[in-house]
Amino acid sequence: MPLDASTVTALWGAVVLSGIYHGVNPGMGWPLAVSAGLMVGRHRAMAYAILALAFGHLLAMLAILLPFSMMTALIHWETELRVGAGGLVVAVGLYLLINRRHPRFLARVAPSRLVLWSFLAAMAHGAGLMLVPIYLGICGTDPGDGGHEAARDLMGQNVASAFFVALAHTSAMTIAGGVIAAVIYLYLGLKFLSRTWFNLDIVWASSLILVGAFGIYFALGGH
Repeated sequence: MPLDASTVTALWGAVVLSGIYHGVNPGMGWPLAVSAGLMVGRHRAMAYAILALAFGHLLAMLAILLPFSMMTALIHWETELRVGAGGLVVAVGLYLLINRRHPRFLARVAPSRLVLWSFLAAMAHGAGLMLVPIYLGICGTDPGDGGHEAARDLMGQNVASAFFVALAHTSAMTIAGGVIAAVIYLYLGLKFLSRTWFNLDIVWASSLILVGAFGIYFALGGH
């Protein structure tokens, strides 16, 4: 079923808003960028750290979205695929809500390996999974009457969509996290950060459950 313009706009808006949400969340790494800048004493060090975190996050988004872009070739099981993806997101959200301990393996990653840390942090927190129900609503699902060739073309379009979704999301995350990091680095300092640290673990887990539930709802509703 083709999507109307307002629905497509809302879905892309959700991609950007989820990126801003990830960027604001300290768990995605912007405090590490502030720390890197203050330790080295140069703006450039903070900028490099933000870019490294962004690249790792982008890789994590693609690692999740690209397999689902391949699955969209299974046109006849579109609803089942979307419901299953939504259920997976809800399950991860429930797990994180019950188990609030931060993954210990992240502490073993050297501070200099920010790309790896960002990739693992995004995977461990289910950041990529949050995009799956949104992405599946965006990607095409109607191959027309062209048979296998049309389905193959459709899958190629959906792979491209996965890259665009991941890039749009990561760009929004980078801008949001970068602005916060820059303000703290230039004006407030780490002492302010230590006094005003905020923990979004419960909000993060709840948002996964909400996004997954909406994904199931819209899949069953034929949207």
